[in-house]
Amino acid sequence: MWILCGILLVLCTVLVCWCRMQNRSLRSAVEQLRQLEEQDSVSRVRLEAPNAAAEALLEEVNRLLALRQEERAEGRARERELRRQISNISHDLRTPLTSILGYLQLLEEGGLTEEQQTEYLGVIRGRAQTLQRLITSFYDLSRLEGGEFPLEKQRVDLRAVFSELLASFYTDFTEAGFEMEVDLPSDLPPVQADPGGVLRIGTNLLRNALDHGAGPMSIRLWQEGGTVVSSFANAAPGLEAEDVPRVFERFFTADKMRTGRNTGLGLAIVKTLGEQMGCTVTASGDQARFEIRITWPRWRERG
Repeated sequence: MWILCGILLVLCTVLVCWCRMQNRSLRSAVEQLRQLEEQDSVSRVRLEAPNAAAEALLEEVNRLLALRQEERAEGRARERELRRQISNISHDLRTPLTSILGYLQLLEEGGLTEEQQTEYLGVIRGRAQTLQRLITSFYDLSRLEGGEFPLEKQRVDLRAVFSELLASFYTDFTEAGFEMEVDLPSDLPPVQADPGGVLRIGTNLLRNALDHGAGPMSIRLWQEGGTVVSSFANAAPGLEAEDVPRVFERFFTADKMRTGRNTGLGLAIVKTLGEQMGCTVTASGDQARFEIRITWPRWRERG
């Protein structure tokens, strides 16, 4: 009898010690969680005493903590990117606006010759058009990325669209002294695309070459399997090798001083718009020859 009582006493003592140890271990885990929350740490919560059920629970808690840390890191990165974009937008809008206000002040002061007035008004008109294109680009990119830009895929003759665009830009390229090489075969099949989207892509690529590139420039179309490929290539003074993979990023600009000559939106719109029409858009090259290549899906008759 006394032996049985002794065994029970020992068992009870062990059980009490085990319970106290488990309680202490769980309280320690709670304290670790509180400290992790306060310090925003990436450490893991650990038990001081072994407990299979509690360890399984903590493993899930640690997984959720890791996911929360990732979300917080992504949120901070998005916030930094948003601040950077707002700063760039403000700078890009302010550059032409400051120029407009400056020339308006000169006109208001008077004492200018008719030739000077004409010159200043021309500068103001040019800066205002730049500002208008910039605001339109902001709006269009926002709609594209929000899925609010209506696209209707139709049968499109790329040769006809690009030929008409080149004709409208002929004077601009001539005055800029570009040497042009154009190869637009007449026997290419039509592609499946949105006509307005194709026009916008071609316009952005030509405008990008005019504003930030130099001659010689080549514009080519050719068939490749079940696709049609377009290539816009020109010299790109100031473009560094590390810039090429980033040219499609929103607000990325090789103009490190952001003088207003490059907002970084034109090629971002080309990339986004092209991919939404089922195209593959790539950039390659260097200062001597920078190329934007777009692979267009061939038109397939329905039914």
